[in-house]
This record gives sequence, structure tokens and C-alpha cells, in this order.
Amino acid sequence: MSQAQVLVVDDEPDIRQLVKEILEDEGYSVQVAEDGEKARLIYAQQKPDLVLLDIWMPDIDGISLLKEWSASGSLESQVVIMSGHGTLETAVEATRLGAFDFIQKPLSLAKLLATVSKALESRPQVTTESSSRAERVIEPLGNSPAMQVLRNTARQAAKNASPVLITGEAGSGRETLARYIHKLSGASGNMVTLNHSQTSGENVQEYLFGSVTNGQTIAGLMDKAAGGTLFIPKLDKLPADVQETLNNTLDSNGYTAKGGSTLKPLDCRIICSAIESLDRQVQDGQFNGPLYFRLNVLPLKLPALRERREDIPELIRYFSDWFPNQENLPYRRFSVSIQNRMRNHDWPGNVRELRNLIQRLLVLGGDSEVSMSEVEDALSESASNYGTTAGTHQGLFDLPLREAREQFERDYLIYQLKKAGGSVGKLSESVGMERTHLYRKLRSLGIDAKTVGNS
Repeated sequence: MSQAQVLVVDDEPDIRQLVKEILEDEGYSVQVAEDGEKARLIYAQQKPDLVLLDIWMPDIDGISLLKEWSASGSLESQVVIMSGHGTLETAVEATRLGAFDFIQKPLSLAKLLATVSKALESRPQVTTESSSRAERVIEPLGNSPAMQVLRNTARQAAKNASPVLITGEAGSGRETLARYIHKLSGASGNMVTLNHSQTSGENVQEYLFGSVTNGQTIAGLMDKAAGGTLFIPKLDKLPADVQETLNNTLDSNGYTAKGGSTLKPLDCRIICSAIESLDRQVQDGQFNGPLYFRLNVLPLKLPALRERREDIPELIRYFSDWFPNQENLPYRRFSVSIQNRMRNHDWPGNVRELRNLIQRLLVLGGDSEVSMSEVEDALSESASNYGTTAGTHQGLFDLPLREAREQFERDYLIYQLKKAGGSVGKLSESVGMERTHLYRKLRSLGIDAKTVGNS
């Protein structure tokens, strides 16, 4: 029987124990986690073959945890989402983020075992990051002059091991460019991605450099990147102490595992990304100057999608083919007039926004040609998701973070509650929050559903 490693993440002890016993009876090796924090720790250390991930947990919801793993590039396991309150939107979001499947509670034993078996059979035969994601590595798309220059520069950068700093707006494809450079470099090792959730707390040294305890060695991030590439997204978000640690590592060109005594050579290329240049932060003393100059050897800037509108038809064609081929979504034709309308949208979320919008149109629109009304509705919703809140909630920026968050949550839930006519059941569906948790949230914020519904 297979000894595949399975991680069960659920805040309900009865479900955790039941699923654990069922899977162990089938011959699987099973670990359990009652919340997101423990799931993070086990996932970072063990990289199980499969994660059964509940959506509703006390500290972080499963979709956010999946998004965290996916965004950091550390999604090396098959993930199956579990929920008793699933919706089509939740399933679509989970799939977009890399989940293999979505199953509803109460769990059917036959469905659970069939899904687990299918997920494990479908996982890549070689589970290193470079191989499991190899098919997803594409060159940055577009034939605009800006993109042609960028690709040529990236090819030159790939020929040596100097650090690269990629800047560009959110959603512009910084990680795609990093993977493109890694692939072109022909490195024998993997490209591994730093997970920012692991860079705070007392375990950061172990996360970066590994550890040696009683003769047992646990590999760290630098070990996993040996012979390949270490990708550091959102470089400006690194804590000051981690910036200093990384600078010292680059200065000495080596590191020592926690509890170890041997200096290991730094054997990886480093590619970083940031939303904008860090020059001003360095000048203001908000970012480590020596580290910045060590990493900014080969700067590359990704243009915003609105700055290369001529590439939008090509991107539409690519994604409208990619989703049917890779995710079995129905193919839909985007007419010239539709492409022209999309070409004239500003795309504040850049390529990511365009990709998500096309996926939504394919999922929800059947197999007929895409209509202008569908596009207008999708663009309107997209604008509300990516638009700035600076004008509407300017006063929040002067409050402490906790107070600002509570005020926004209160305003948001009152707005949604009014739309739902005071119905907490409809509110639960619209905001994607389990009703019991929602009642607690409303009480904690001092919101009376009946009063709001009658206002």
C-alpha cells in the first residue's frame, strides 16, 4: 500500500481524527493540524504529497492559506479543499490557486477515498519544484517593443549568475520573468521561493539555513536552492533583521545551519522582485543599503499592461486557449470588438487581472461567443476589486491598523447587509463566511442585523 504523506487541516477534532483513521487504514501516512499556523509549520518542514484543507479555521481561512502557498511558489503538494458551505465562486478560486479538487461536507467516505486516490495518482512523478512547475514556465508574452527589449535583456541576464532585481506593478508578471530567467540559465538545481510568513519569529534562522540537532540535519531554504535559484518576492517587505542576515550571508558567501559548525558555501543565484525601485527607501534609511547594492546588479523593469496595450489581443488569445487546454473549460471566442474594448481598459491589476477576467468569462458563460454585456459587467466588477479605496476611506489611513481594520470591516458588512435586506443567511453567502462565525463577527463589531435591514 502507498505510503504517501497526507496532511489533514481542520479545526474540528472529530473530523480530523475520523479522516486520519480512515486514511491510515488505507495505508497512508497522516499528520493533522487544527489551524493554519500549525499547517504552515508542518507544510514547510515536510512538504506532504497531499493536503486536505478545510476552509473555515479560527486563525486563517483555507483559501487564504492556499493563496499564500501558491503566491510564494511553495505549492508542491496536491491540495483538496473541504467545506460544508462551498459555492461555485469558492471552487473556482481554489482551482485558480492550484487546488486539485473541492469536496463538500459532510464527507462521503467513498468520495473522500476516490478523491485522495485520484489526487495522488495525478501528482507529478518527480515532486521537486522545478519539475512540478515546469509546464507552467512560459516566457513573458507580448511583441511590443518594450517586451522584446525585456526578453532580450532577460536572456543576457540568464547567462551569468549575478543577482537580478525585477521591479513592476502588482500582477505584472515578476515571478513569471524570474522563472523564465531561471529556465534559460540551465541551472541544475531548483528555483525555490522565499515565503514571507516564515521570516518572522524565532525560527527564521532554521527556515533560511536549516538546523542540526542530535546529528539530524533539516535542510533550509539555502540548501534547497543549491545549484539553482533563490527567488525573493516583495524584497521591500523583508524584516530589517532578515535584511541584515541576508547581507551578511552574501558578504561571506556562506552560511551555517543552526546548531551546526560547518560554513556551507552559498551555491545559488538570487533573483528578487519589488513593486518599485528601492532607491528612495535606501535614502530614507528604510531599507538596508549594502544589501540593496549587492542585489541590484542587473535591474529589470516590467512595464504595466496599460503601457503595452498592443500586447492585449495576444494575451487574450493565449489565456482563452490555455484554460480550455489545461483546465477543461469551454472555449469561447473573443471578437475583434471585444478585444478592442479590453485593449482600452486600464488594467490596474495588469496581466493577473486580465487572466482572472478571462477565466471568469469561460467558467460562467457557457460555450457561446463572449458578449459585450458580459465583458462590461466583468470589467465593472474587476474595477471595484482593483480600484483604490483612498478617496472613500481616506480617514482610515490616520488610524492605528487594528482600528482601521475594524472600521473597514464594519462599513463593509453594513453595506453588504443592506444589500442582503438584513438577511444574515444571504450575507453569509455573499461574503463567503460561515454563519456562526459571521454572527460572532457582527456582535463583536456592534452591528444589529435587524436595525441595518430596516434602515
